Amino acid sequence: MNLNLEHIKALKFQFFILVTLLVSSEAVSQSFDLATGSREQPIEITADDGIEWQRENQLMVATGNAKATRGNATIESNILRAYYQRNKKGETRLTKIEALQKVKIKSPTQHITGQNAVYDLEKAILVVSGKIVKLVSGSDVITSNQQMEYFEKKEMAVARKNAIINHDGKKLRAETLVAFFYKDKAGKSKVSRIQAFDNVMINTRTERIKAQKGIYDLKSGIVTLSGNVRISRGKNQLNGDNAIINLNTGVSKLLASNNAKSPQKKKRIRGYLMPKRN
Repeated sequence: MNLNLEHIKALKFQFFILVTLLVSSEAVSQSFDLATGSREQPIEITADDGIEWQRENQLMVATGNAKATRGNATIESNILRAYYQRNKKGETRLTKIEALQKVKIKSPTQHITGQNAVYDLEKAILVVSGKIVKLVSGSDVITSNQQMEYFEKKEMAVARKNAIINHDGKKLRAETLVAFFYKDKAGKSKVSRIQAFDNVMINTRTERIKAQKGIYDLKSGIVTLSGNVRISRGKNQLNGDNAIINLNTGVSKLLASNNAKSPQKKKRIRGYLMPKRN
Protein backbone atom coordinates (compact mmCIF):
# COMPACT_ATOMS: atom_id res chain seq x y z
CA MET A 1 0.00 0.00 0.00
CA ASN A 2 1.67 3.25 -1.17
CA LEU A 3 0.35 6.67 -0.23
CA ASN A 4 1.34 10.11 -1.40
CA LEU A 5 1.47 13.33 0.59
CA GLU A 6 -2.28 13.89 0.34
CA HIS A 7 -2.91 10.72 2.33
CA ILE A 8 -0.15 11.07 4.91
CA LYS A 9 -2.35 12.63 7.59
CA ALA A 10 -4.92 9.86 7.33
CA LEU A 11 -2.30 7.13 7.37
CA LYS A 12 -0.47 8.87 10.20
CA PHE A 13 -3.60 8.55 12.32
CA GLN A 14 -4.03 4.87 11.39
CA PHE A 15 -0.38 4.12 12.13
CA PHE A 16 -0.67 6.04 15.39
CA ILE A 17 -3.36 3.61 16.54
CA LEU A 18 -1.60 0.52 15.16
CA VAL A 19 1.73 1.14 16.85
CA THR A 20 0.01 1.63 20.19
CA LEU A 21 -0.70 -2.09 19.99
CA LEU A 22 2.75 -2.95 18.67
CA VAL A 23 4.86 -1.37 21.40
CA SER A 24 6.12 -3.80 24.03
CA SER A 25 4.79 -3.23 27.52
CA GLU A 26 8.20 -4.05 29.03
CA ALA A 27 9.86 -0.72 29.77
CA VAL A 28 13.62 -0.75 29.42
CA SER A 29 15.76 2.18 30.44
CA GLN A 30 16.63 5.04 29.38
CA SER A 31 17.85 7.66 26.99
CA PHE A 32 17.15 6.64 23.38
CA ASP A 33 14.39 4.15 24.14
CA LEU A 34 11.18 4.53 22.15
CA ALA A 35 9.63 1.62 24.03
CA THR A 36 9.68 3.41 27.37
CA GLY A 37 6.37 4.60 28.73
CA SER A 38 2.83 3.41 28.95
CA ARG A 39 1.10 1.33 26.32
CA GLU A 40 -1.27 4.25 25.72
CA GLN A 41 1.54 6.38 24.34
CA PRO A 42 2.08 5.37 20.68
CA ILE A 43 5.02 5.84 18.38
CA GLU A 44 4.20 8.41 15.71
CA ILE A 45 5.86 7.95 12.31
CA THR A 46 5.75 10.63 9.61
CA ALA A 47 7.40 10.97 6.18
CA ASP A 48 7.44 13.45 3.29
CA ASP A 49 7.28 10.96 0.41
CA GLY A 50 5.09 8.15 1.70
CA ILE A 51 4.56 5.19 4.03
CA GLU A 52 4.25 1.62 2.80
CA TRP A 53 2.53 -1.07 4.89
CA GLN A 54 3.63 -4.60 3.94
CA ARG A 55 1.21 -6.79 5.90
CA GLU A 56 2.63 -10.14 4.75
CA ASN A 57 6.16 -9.11 5.74
CA GLN A 58 4.90 -7.46 8.95
CA LEU A 59 6.78 -4.33 7.98
CA MET A 60 6.17 -0.61 7.54
CA VAL A 61 8.50 1.56 5.46
CA ALA A 62 8.52 5.38 5.68
CA THR A 63 10.58 7.32 3.12
CA GLY A 64 11.62 10.94 2.70
CA ASN A 65 12.61 12.81 5.85
CA ALA A 66 11.13 9.99 7.93
CA LYS A 67 10.72 10.47 11.66
CA ALA A 68 9.65 8.22 14.55
CA THR A 69 8.64 9.97 17.76
CA ARG A 70 7.56 8.82 21.18
CA GLY A 71 7.48 11.36 23.96
CA ASN A 72 10.77 13.28 23.85
CA ALA A 73 12.70 10.59 21.94
CA THR A 74 13.03 10.72 18.14
CA ILE A 75 14.70 8.84 15.30
CA GLU A 76 15.17 10.69 12.00
CA SER A 77 16.54 9.43 8.67
CA ASN A 78 15.70 9.32 4.99
CA ILE A 79 14.19 5.82 5.33
CA LEU A 80 12.64 4.13 8.36
CA ARG A 81 11.66 0.46 8.49
CA ALA A 82 9.52 -0.72 11.41
CA TYR A 83 9.28 -4.51 11.95
CA TYR A 84 6.62 -6.15 14.10
CA GLN A 85 5.51 -9.68 15.08
CA ARG A 86 2.28 -11.43 16.09
CA ASN A 87 2.05 -14.10 18.77
CA LYS A 88 -0.37 -17.05 18.93
CA LYS A 89 -3.01 -14.89 20.61
CA GLY A 90 -2.92 -12.47 17.69
CA GLU A 91 -1.20 -9.76 19.73
CA THR A 92 1.46 -7.70 17.99
CA ARG A 93 4.62 -5.98 19.15
CA LEU A 94 7.22 -3.76 17.52
CA THR A 95 10.56 -5.61 17.46
CA LYS A 96 13.01 -3.57 15.40
CA ILE A 97 13.50 -0.22 13.68
CA GLU A 98 16.00 0.29 10.88
CA ALA A 99 17.06 3.83 9.96
CA LEU A 100 18.89 4.37 6.68
CA GLN A 101 20.78 7.43 5.42
CA LYS A 102 21.70 10.40 7.63
CA VAL A 103 20.49 9.11 10.98
CA LYS A 104 19.76 11.43 13.93
CA ILE A 105 18.58 10.00 17.24
CA LYS A 106 17.69 12.41 20.01
CA SER A 107 16.53 12.38 23.61
CA PRO A 108 16.42 15.14 26.25
CA THR A 109 19.88 14.15 27.56
CA GLN A 110 21.72 12.59 24.61
CA HIS A 111 21.88 12.55 20.84
CA ILE A 112 23.73 10.41 18.31
CA THR A 113 24.32 10.81 14.57
CA GLY A 114 25.58 8.47 11.85
CA GLN A 115 24.78 7.04 8.44
CA ASN A 116 22.62 4.01 9.35
CA ALA A 117 21.15 2.50 12.51
CA VAL A 118 19.45 -0.66 13.75
CA TYR A 119 17.40 -0.43 16.94
CA ASP A 120 16.53 -3.81 18.50
CA LEU A 121 13.62 -3.09 20.82
CA GLU A 122 13.55 -6.56 22.36
CA LYS A 123 17.23 -6.51 23.35
CA ALA A 124 17.27 -2.74 23.95
CA ILE A 125 20.39 -2.34 21.79
CA LEU A 126 21.00 0.49 19.34
CA VAL A 127 23.74 0.09 16.68
CA VAL A 128 24.74 3.15 14.64
CA SER A 129 27.27 2.89 11.80
CA GLY A 130 29.01 5.27 9.40
CA LYS A 131 32.31 6.92 8.57
CA ILE A 132 31.67 9.36 11.41
CA VAL A 133 29.45 8.34 14.33
CA LYS A 134 29.00 10.93 17.06
CA LEU A 135 27.44 10.60 20.51
CA VAL A 136 26.87 13.69 22.66
CA SER A 137 26.02 13.17 26.32
CA GLY A 138 25.96 16.44 28.24
CA SER A 139 29.30 18.14 27.60
CA ASP A 140 31.00 14.85 26.70
CA VAL A 141 31.49 13.88 23.04
CA ILE A 142 32.41 10.40 21.77
CA THR A 143 33.20 9.78 18.09
CA SER A 144 34.20 6.76 16.02
CA ASN A 145 34.94 6.02 12.36
CA GLN A 146 32.97 2.78 12.02
CA GLN A 147 30.30 1.84 14.53
CA MET A 148 28.82 2.61 17.92
CA GLU A 149 26.64 0.29 20.01
CA TYR A 150 24.42 1.61 22.79
CA PHE A 151 23.21 -0.91 25.41
CA GLU A 152 20.27 0.73 27.17
CA LYS A 153 19.80 -1.77 30.01
CA LYS A 154 23.49 -1.53 30.93
CA GLU A 155 23.71 2.22 30.21
CA MET A 156 26.86 1.54 28.22
CA ALA A 157 28.19 2.40 24.75
CA VAL A 158 30.96 0.83 22.65
CA ALA A 159 32.71 2.97 20.01
CA ARG A 160 34.82 1.14 17.41
CA LYS A 161 37.70 2.28 15.17
CA ASN A 162 39.61 5.47 15.90
CA ALA A 163 37.34 6.17 18.86
CA ILE A 164 37.80 9.45 20.76
CA ILE A 165 36.33 10.79 24.01
CA ASN A 166 36.44 14.57 24.48
CA HIS A 167 35.78 15.63 28.08
CA ASP A 168 36.28 19.27 29.06
CA GLY A 169 38.83 19.69 26.26
CA LYS A 170 40.81 16.58 27.29
CA LYS A 171 40.99 13.86 24.63
CA LEU A 172 41.66 10.13 24.88
CA ARG A 173 41.87 8.00 21.73
CA ALA A 174 41.86 4.22 21.16
CA GLU A 175 40.69 1.69 18.61
CA THR A 176 37.84 0.74 20.96
CA LEU A 177 36.25 2.76 23.74
CA VAL A 178 33.65 1.46 26.21
CA ALA A 179 31.71 4.26 27.94
CA PHE A 180 29.62 3.86 31.11
CA PHE A 181 26.90 6.43 31.90
CA TYR A 182 25.10 7.69 34.99
CA LYS A 183 22.31 10.13 35.74
CA ASP A 184 23.13 13.28 37.70
CA LYS A 185 20.74 14.93 40.16
CA ALA A 186 19.04 16.80 37.32
CA GLY A 187 18.44 13.52 35.46
CA LYS A 188 20.99 14.30 32.75
CA SER A 189 23.03 11.43 31.33
CA LYS A 190 26.81 11.78 31.71
CA VAL A 191 29.86 9.61 31.15
CA SER A 192 31.35 8.28 34.39
CA ARG A 193 34.10 5.96 33.15
CA ILE A 194 35.87 4.94 29.95
CA GLN A 195 37.66 1.68 29.18
CA ALA A 196 40.12 1.99 26.27
CA PHE A 197 41.61 -0.86 24.25
CA ASP A 198 44.38 -1.02 21.61
CA ASN A 199 46.59 1.88 20.58
CA VAL A 200 45.55 4.15 23.44
CA MET A 201 46.77 7.73 23.02
CA ILE A 202 46.55 10.82 25.21
CA ASN A 203 47.86 14.23 24.25
CA THR A 204 48.29 16.87 26.95
CA ARG A 205 49.81 20.32 26.66
CA THR A 206 53.28 18.94 27.38
CA GLU A 207 53.17 15.15 26.81
CA ARG A 208 52.25 12.42 24.34
CA ILE A 209 51.25 9.19 26.05
CA LYS A 210 50.73 5.76 24.45
CA ALA A 211 49.64 2.39 25.87
CA GLN A 212 47.67 -0.75 25.02
CA LYS A 213 44.90 -0.41 27.61
CA GLY A 214 43.46 2.30 29.80
CA ILE A 215 40.72 3.14 32.31
CA TYR A 216 39.64 6.79 32.51
CA ASP A 217 37.70 8.06 35.52
CA LEU A 218 36.19 11.30 34.24
CA LYS A 219 35.31 12.72 37.66
CA SER A 220 38.81 12.41 39.13
CA GLY A 221 40.55 12.93 35.78
CA ILE A 222 42.79 9.92 36.45
CA VAL A 223 43.75 7.53 33.65
CA THR A 224 45.29 4.17 34.59
CA LEU A 225 47.34 2.76 31.70
CA SER A 226 48.94 -0.63 31.07
CA GLY A 227 50.91 -2.40 28.36
CA ASN A 228 53.95 -0.83 26.65
CA VAL A 229 53.42 2.60 28.18
CA ARG A 230 55.41 5.42 26.61
CA ILE A 231 55.41 8.97 27.94
CA SER A 232 57.10 11.48 25.64
CA ARG A 233 57.88 15.11 26.40
CA GLY A 234 59.69 16.69 23.49
CA LYS A 235 62.61 14.36 22.70
CA ASN A 236 62.62 12.86 26.21
CA GLN A 237 60.84 9.55 26.79
CA LEU A 238 59.90 7.21 29.67
CA ASN A 239 59.00 3.55 29.02
CA GLY A 240 57.27 1.08 31.32
CA ASP A 241 54.37 -1.33 31.74
CA ASN A 242 51.99 0.75 33.86
CA ALA A 243 51.26 4.42 34.47
CA ILE A 244 48.85 6.75 36.23
CA ILE A 245 48.02 10.01 34.46
CA ASN A 246 46.12 12.82 36.18
CA LEU A 247 44.62 14.92 33.39
CA ASN A 248 43.36 17.50 35.89
CA THR A 249 46.77 18.24 37.43
CA GLY A 250 48.97 17.24 34.48
CA VAL A 251 51.05 14.88 36.64
CA SER A 252 52.17 11.59 35.02
CA LYS A 253 53.62 8.71 37.04
CA LEU A 254 55.23 5.63 35.48
CA LEU A 255 55.04 2.49 37.67
CA ALA A 256 57.23 -0.60 37.86
CA SER A 257 55.61 -4.02 37.33
CA ASN A 258 56.44 -7.54 38.47
CA ASN A 259 59.05 -9.47 36.52
CA ALA A 260 57.50 -12.64 35.06
CA LYS A 261 60.80 -14.57 35.40
CA SER A 262 61.43 -13.37 38.96
CA PRO A 263 58.15 -12.37 40.70
CA GLN A 264 60.06 -10.94 43.68
CA LYS A 265 61.78 -8.44 41.43
CA LYS A 266 60.24 -5.42 39.74
CA LYS A 267 60.86 -4.53 36.12
CA ARG A 268 62.97 -1.44 35.85
CA ILE A 269 61.61 1.70 34.22
CA ARG A 270 63.62 3.20 31.41
CA GLY A 271 64.03 6.85 30.59
CA TYR A 272 65.68 8.53 27.62
CA LEU A 273 66.75 12.12 28.18
CA MET A 274 68.10 13.99 25.19
CA PRO A 275 70.56 16.77 26.13
CA LYS A 276 70.17 20.12 24.47
CA ARG A 277 72.91 21.13 22.09
CA ASN A 278 74.45 24.54 22.44
